[in-house]
Amino acid sequence: MPRAIELLRQGRHDEIWEMCCGYLKLDITQFMKVQKRLLLGQIELLNHSGIGKKIMGGSFPTTVEEFRESVPLTNYGAYCPELSEKIENNLPAKPAMWVHTSGRTGEYSCKWIPITTSYIEKLSEILYGIGLLSSARKWGDLSPFIECPNMMYTVAPRPYMSGALASMLEKQTPSSYFPPLNTAENLPFEERIKLGFDNALSNGLDYFFGLSLVLSTVGDKFTQSSKSRNIRPLLSRPKALTRLTKGLIKSRLARRQMLPKDLWNLKGIITSGLDSSVYKEKIKEYWGRYPLDIYSSTEAGVVATQTWDYEGMTFIPNLNFLEFIPEKEHMKWQINHKYQPKTVLLDEVKAGECYEIVITSFHGGSLIRYRIGDMIRITSLQNENLGINTPQMAFERRADDLIDFNVIRLTEKSIWQAIEKIKIPYEDWVAFKSPGEMTLNVYIELRGGNQVNEAMIEKALLQQIINGDNDSFTSSQVHQGVLDMIPIKIKVTILPSSTFARYTAQKRAEGADIAHLKAQHVNPSQKVLASLLSTSNYVSGMTKKVISQETTVSVV
Repeated sequence: MPRAIELLRQGRHDEIWEMCCGYLKLDITQFMKVQKRLLLGQIELLNHSGIGKKIMGGSFPTTVEEFRESVPLTNYGAYCPELSEKIENNLPAKPAMWVHTSGRTGEYSCKWIPITTSYIEKLSEILYGIGLLSSARKWGDLSPFIECPNMMYTVAPRPYMSGALASMLEKQTPSSYFPPLNTAENLPFEERIKLGFDNALSNGLDYFFGLSLVLSTVGDKFTQSSKSRNIRPLLSRPKALTRLTKGLIKSRLARRQMLPKDLWNLKGIITSGLDSSVYKEKIKEYWGRYPLDIYSSTEAGVVATQTWDYEGMTFIPNLNFLEFIPEKEHMKWQINHKYQPKTVLLDEVKAGECYEIVITSFHGGSLIRYRIGDMIRITSLQNENLGINTPQMAFERRADDLIDFNVIRLTEKSIWQAIEKIKIPYEDWVAFKSPGEMTLNVYIELRGGNQVNEAMIEKALLQQIINGDNDSFTSSQVHQGVLDMIPIKIKVTILPSSTFARYTAQKRAEGADIAHLKAQHVNPSQKVLASLLSTSNYVSGMTKKVISQETTVSVV
């Protein structure tokens, strides 16, 4: 099959769209046919592999129904030592590469996942299609697309999956990464970002692939900078000086501070993660367009993507077999871990409901009915405006990122959105609920020496959480009168300046992996909290505590 770049050069635009985005035209019946056909091929491989026989307990299913009835749900422990020690002779197919996760649960230093050649080929097509979707205005639109785009590299390097995705895309098209991949992978994160934007100032920037946080932070830096800029370092770089001069003119004509969109006219922004929805509007303001959000993971590659309307995400049928644990079933399992939750398929999900996602890898992958640990929400059963006739989704939370007050359940997303909406400059935050209490404890570090009364933040946060559009409530019938009778409180503690920077510096000095430089926002462990506390020496009444870190990016 020809690469996407070859089709582009030959003007075969319809074929590019069909190859890379054809799943958007499937109805739910056609989607399920693809899923079941590929699963039957995968079952055949599993039946003849050591890992398949181990996980399936000696059963040899021959149908989709037998597979779902006889094979248990799994977590990473079921694949050890085969995956953790990269033992390849027991796998369904020989891996072309190994990628790893951050090992967030603490049970493993990291989780190694094998990826086959055929899986990489299919995933590279999907990635090229995501690039199309990020810049297109409609199906078939290639007008903004260019042959060899300049792309910003702000993701974790290989063997993380995010870094592997960048290299996989090159199977379909050459790209100029800022900084170049080989250089970027050997630099600390902050240096990589600074060098990338320095490259982009001279050479231009077409696409951004990475963290929404980076785009938001860079935009904040522009708005905080003074009107006078030191252009002396740019005198020997005429392209950079010209770009900066044009940007200043644009901002002056608009009678505002210069923003990134004055320097770069991005054709597409591609992001993944919870912060994408949190920073969506801020990114549009700073960079001139919305980010295209994808749902991806190390274990599953890319599961779903937004399209050119930047609304719900459409599932991808040919990388993983998808099953969904209804939230009620998940809660039963939370109470009793011996309980085996029931799953439904995509043609059985309901709009508005939350599900824990379960995957079985296609194309010789090794994961079988694997629980990633993510909760997603089905936002609708189709996208009527775009004629997409399969269910749409949004990432909801990690399965264990939940603060439960019975009537109201708070997630990282709902708390983060509330903090953003009260519009106070901050570095980062953490939140938790003490056992037996009805108090949400929020620890936050303000930015730039801002002085804000803690009581005012508490009142504003409670207002946003109760009245915000964040789907926090366990029942749509809950109303203000009921909440008034329930003593839900918010206790805000403002942390000293540079708390998170010191914490990150400490973790880096300890040799921590890049993925472990931040403390998780919701329900951080006591060990993490103690470590955070030791970096700040902060005491507040009866409680000692602290939080996470947001990377500072310097530009121009």
